[in-house]
Amino acid sequence: MADNKEPPPFYETPNADKNEDLDDDDDIFASAIQEPSQLDENSSYNGISTKHAELPKLTLHDTADDYSVSSISSPVPGPLSSPSGPIESDIGDLDEVPINDNADTLLSNVMQSQSLEEVSTDTSDVYIKITITAAQKVGDGMGAYVAYRVETKTNMPIFRKRSFSVVRRFSDFLGLHDKLIEKYLRNGKIIPPAPEKSVIGMTKIKMSGDKNQDQSSSSTEFIERRKAALERYLNRTAAHPVLRIDPDFREFLEADIELPKATNTSALSSAGVMRLFNKVGETVNKITYKMDENDSDGKWFEEKTAKIDSLDTQLRALHGAVDALTNQRRELAFCTGATARSIAVLGHGEPGASLGRALAQLAETLEKVEIVRKAQSNSDFYQFGEMLRDYVALIGAIKDVFHERVKVFQNWQHAQMMLNKKREQKARLEQSGRSDKTTQAATDVIEWTSKVERGQEEFDNISKMIKKEVERFELVRVDDFKKQFIEYLEAMLQHQNQLIKHWESFLPEARAVA
Repeated sequence: MADNKEPPPFYETPNADKNEDLDDDDDIFASAIQEPSQLDENSSYNGISTKHAELPKLTLHDTADDYSVSSISSPVPGPLSSPSGPIESDIGDLDEVPINDNADTLLSNVMQSQSLEEVSTDTSDVYIKITITAAQKVGDGMGAYVAYRVETKTNMPIFRKRSFSVVRRFSDFLGLHDKLIEKYLRNGKIIPPAPEKSVIGMTKIKMSGDKNQDQSSSSTEFIERRKAALERYLNRTAAHPVLRIDPDFREFLEADIELPKATNTSALSSAGVMRLFNKVGETVNKITYKMDENDSDGKWFEEKTAKIDSLDTQLRALHGAVDALTNQRRELAFCTGATARSIAVLGHGEPGASLGRALAQLAETLEKVEIVRKAQSNSDFYQFGEMLRDYVALIGAIKDVFHERVKVFQNWQHAQMMLNKKREQKARLEQSGRSDKTTQAATDVIEWTSKVERGQEEFDNISKMIKKEVERFELVRVDDFKKQFIEYLEAMLQHQNQLIKHWESFLPEARAVA
């Protein structure tokens, strides 16, 4: 069915396989994100509106060539809103932004005289802000997916322009993450984790439609969460002084071309199955293998591992509590709305004029309270819960880099063991007078000696880098928690003030009845 349809005009995918297997990037929904603003009734956090917002709805026409995104005029509770109104049905043509080859050459020349760490330490005047402003469905059926518009504003000279945008699909984000892991994890860098796949969520989106409004609302919420998560992932990556100047990251943000499809990111691909088995094996290795270190570095890593494990447990418990709070607040908002509708009906049947007006006023007040409760639940989720979810994932990334150090240590110890065996073999050959094999044995000893030296050097380097990365993580975490907690508390105070004003406005009407 998908082969007979063409994608929307804003984004062409000539090499995409419309009949590909179920993949987590096969999204079929769209919406928009709001820029941060001051905290008021229209307050937002990281592009997430805390107000009663209008959500766009995907309209899937029956004709073979017509796909569009339209918005609904009636307000629907949702986490996000667009700063300029509903999402446009056609995102439009994109200006081609080629990769800045001169920037690559400049970076290469600079790195000849100093390390990448030294190049990226001065970040006082650096600014880079990434937002995902729109999304558009491409294709149809099980082979459909969503392309996200990624807009970047920066003053970094390594980019050709100060403002540019590209369109990327979900698998492109996962492909970028895999490239960064492959290049930097072995060096001890903490790579911000990409959003997780959700086969169940994507299946619901594929099966949702205009006829099922409840299911469509659920799909809208899922896609909004994904957009916010993708935006946070890119900005966390851009905040890293080394990752933000990586050529693959710059290509992802700047090159207005279709990136090669990262097929190995599919949940049902052979590579995905192999990754699952590898994770199981690595998990067993993490539990069973213990490093024998008695120096100061060993004690530091032992203490830091214990602290990281404790922090992980605490954050997971707090995230579970906030998640329960969010659900209860949403349930409270729903019950408040149901009460308002029931009181409104009761007021219409009341023969007394004063009591009828009071009941009508009470119903109107409860409707306003419902809106505030929904905004509170959105603040709970996006300003508090999602921050905790991000840091739980970041703790996982720290554990990964710690385990990478263990694997480097294992390689070093294996090389040392092989060197000892080769030396023993060489000694036996010399004692037996077998000069024909002594030369080869000596060569093997030299080779494994070199491997031991490289292994020790790699282990020392990754240990040094992890210390720097963890120190940076702690500084960023404290600052991030402080900033976001303050914004969350200010939002809660704003909501409580709104509730007080709503009830104070109803009080004179209630006293008039008495």
